[in-house]
Amino acid sequence: MKRKFLLPLLMLGCTAFAQTIEPVSYASGFSSISEIVHAGTSRLYVVQQGGIIQMLEADGTINSTPFANLSSVVNFDGGEQGLLGLAFHPDYVTNGYFFVYYTNSAGNNVVARYTRSTTNPDAADATSAVVLLTIPHPGASNHNGGCIRFGPDGYLYISTGDGGGGGDINGNAQNTNVLLGKMLRIDVDAETGYTIPITNPFATTDGADEIWAYGLRNAWKFSFNRLNGAMWIADVGQSAIEEINKLDPATAGLNFGWRCYEGNSPYSNSSGCPATSDSFTFPVAEYTHAEGGCSITGGYVYTGAAYASLQGKYFFADYCSNKIGWVNSETPGDITWTEAFEGNFTTFAEDVNGELYIAGGTNGTIYKITDSTAGVEQFNKTGITMYPNPARNEVFIDMKNQVAPGEVTIFDIGGKRLIQQMLTANVSSIDTSVLQAGIYLLEVTASGNKTQQKLIIN
Repeated sequence: MKRKFLLPLLMLGCTAFAQTIEPVSYASGFSSISEIVHAGTSRLYVVQQGGIIQMLEADGTINSTPFANLSSVVNFDGGEQGLLGLAFHPDYVTNGYFFVYYTNSAGNNVVARYTRSTTNPDAADATSAVVLLTIPHPGASNHNGGCIRFGPDGYLYISTGDGGGGGDINGNAQNTNVLLGKMLRIDVDAETGYTIPITNPFATTDGADEIWAYGLRNAWKFSFNRLNGAMWIADVGQSAIEEINKLDPATAGLNFGWRCYEGNSPYSNSSGCPATSDSFTFPVAEYTHAEGGCSITGGYVYTGAAYASLQGKYFFADYCSNKIGWVNSETPGDITWTEAFEGNFTTFAEDVNGELYIAGGTNGTIYKITDSTAGVEQFNKTGITMYPNPARNEVFIDMKNQVAPGEVTIFDIGGKRLIQQMLTANVSSIDTSVLQAGIYLLEVTASGNKTQQKLIIN
């Protein structure tokens, strides 16, 4: 059984509920993780900046053979360059297409399409590359953007950085004739290359046809709420402010303000900035570097079923503070933070069920985001109690007013059943000595009802 590592419990008294966010170790041994996505199944695909894409099974084991090795075309300088983005086509099961974003040996950013191997469904065809888009990135090697996602409209969205160099000295983000500092949108369902959606704001007027939105500094991560399609963009700030933007993906042509504004604050009045701020779209939440952060890592709105108290919250993190934060997705504004963890978080992941994960870029570990209070209220309503919790070698189930017999099942966080035992008395002892330290899910079935609670083994 895979070993779990329990991070310290973080009691967040400033929330409206007794919630404990626990990033629980799920898999380790990776290097420079830049992205994690799924392809419509329980498997996750882990992108490493050096060019390797690994397959991570639902039980947390890593497939011994990489899904893809693109190291021959990827230039990874140990900084912000490398293999940065991965997106599977919505019809991947039938067409086998997936898309990557990387920096090449010339320092330019490339969007390319690859195809799954026809002989091995667990591998990419390394010879199938079709370069769709090459974005010149002269000068600095940072601010490459690199996140790619399919939107609810079926188009591929691509975030690009402003080209680096400090303060966008070339004015790329406000220049609608270049692709840097933008959110691009293209239709990749053409036989070759790509086409431009007619609703792109510059498709029929002056400006680069691929642009969907502009005025971004370095939108390292963005995502779509899988339930309502809302788009969340976390844009890395310059020297003072990190920002979060929320928008309707049906609204094209928005200007997010950089480098005229950093967050809600004026940054530069140089040429290219409108006379007033009326044309800008400002963030729905922001935080300053005075709070210990330096670079926002955008995440997802939690839409999973395991943790009711996390529902409707947009989760993100900061690379420098090592803290996880969240805002209410319906009324964003105030940010709630955890205490600091380890690993310098570089990306979140959402699995096919909407459960969330987060990756440490420097320690190569992927954690599953859990809430240890899940199920406590449900247990209390049924009259069932479990003790002690945390436990070590033994845990007791008191069914109280429930009618025996019942059944208890213990799962790991990947959903694998580890222990199953009949409950023949009102108070039953469960041997947990075979479980290693970590977080588990305990489920009791009695009187035709199922109840679940987090079980901690230390």
